[in-house]
Amino acid sequence: MTVRRRGRTGRASRTGRSKIWTALAALSALSVLSAHAQVSSDTVIERAARAYQQLSSFQADFRQVIADSMIGTFESKGRLLQAGTASFAMRFTDPNGEAIVMDGEYIWIYTPSTTPGQVVRTPIPKDGTYGPNVLAWLLTKPVERYQTRYVREDAVGGRSADVVELTPLDPTLPFRTAILWIDRSDNLPRRLEIQEKTGTNRTLVLSGVMINRRPPPNSFTFNVPSGVRVIEQ
Repeated sequence: MTVRRRGRTGRASRTGRSKIWTALAALSALSVLSAHAQVSSDTVIERAARAYQQLSSFQADFRQVIADSMIGTFESKGRLLQAGTASFAMRFTDPNGEAIVMDGEYIWIYTPSTTPGQVVRTPIPKDGTYGPNVLAWLLTKPVERYQTRYVREDAVGGRSADVVELTPLDPTLPFRTAILWIDRSDNLPRRLEIQEKTGTNRTLVLSGVMINRRPPPNSFTFNVPSGVRVIEQ
């Protein structure tokens, strides 16, 4: 009987040690995964920045949701176009005819659904500000200007994506946080969720992406509609 009791004690001891080693191995694995995730977040966003900066043009259909606790939620859709740093346009099909355009000299904001009878015209700043081009805000020197965090793997429109969160290191940037879904195939964004300093939450989903193609004629020209007043700002 004594021998049997020792045998059970020995097995219990070995089982206990096995559980301890298993727990330690799991903790070690979690630590490695955590470190890997942080490295991967920088890698993912740097690849996205390189891919974006190398483009001669970018075109995509967009769906946008703007949510604000004070004014409500607004949905819109249309076509986004960019060529270079100073030519950018969001042409809306819903609300139809609205537009935000950077023509190389001015930023034009025409939103008659909320401000009828006028278009706001603002000179493009000479200090490198990116105006309404949120892609440029987020993908210009992102590792220098944002703290990055790998969130998860996901998919957008059936395409595999890495999800990365950006938190500004520069307090002058207009965002509190931004989450980007970076396509694993071309390293370009397919979805953005942005919390702006104004309290507005903006979601932008991109599809039908075309790169390095000549934009349609007059893509970055804004023609003031008849009877609309130009407001200089």
